[in-house]
Amino acid sequence: MDSSNDKYAMQKKMLAGEPYIGMDPYLSQLRKEAQEKVAALAKVRHEPEQYAKAIQELLGSVGDDKAIIESPVFFDYGINTHVGKQFYMNSMCVILDCARVDIGDSVMFGPSVQLYTAEHPTDPAERLTGYESAKPIKIGNNVWVGGGAIIMGGITIGNGVTIGAGAVVTKDVPDNVVVVGNPARIVKHV
Repeated sequence: MDSSNDKYAMQKKMLAGEPYIGMDPYLSQLRKEAQEKVAALAKVRHEPEQYAKAIQELLGSVGDDKAIIESPVFFDYGINTHVGKQFYMNSMCVILDCARVDIGDSVMFGPSVQLYTAEHPTDPAERLTGYESAKPIKIGNNVWVGGGAIIMGGITIGNGVTIGAGAVVTKDVPDNVVVVGNPARIVKHV
């Protein structure tokens, strides 16, 4: 099939880590749907069964019905984010899930945590083409991500990690460490 007639072509490229057009009509539709799901989630916050169902409809997968997502939050797509059991996300968090985001069990996000899978060309002429790319993010089990921390695309966070408030994670983080700063660096092994 000719990819120019495939409405899913840009989505397939995006998820494969290939350059894609972010303003593609189908991708734009998916982002709009994600915002509608986020709005619906906020409306049912105090209705446990509806709330759990709304989280399941927003995200690609959820490990249990104990996930909590405080409003307001922002997801590019939602469906590319997969969370384990006992997930907690405080308010004002942003997940640009243009690539897959995998979050393990017992993970907590402070307020304003940001996960950026999206990448844009640094060359101004290349940026004008409208092409961008994305790299996945993987977060292990029993991880605390402090308020205002940023995790860049292509990063893997190990198990038992604490990411300090305001840290900017630009490199993989091994198991059982505390990282702080910009760029984030290991300050303690636990």
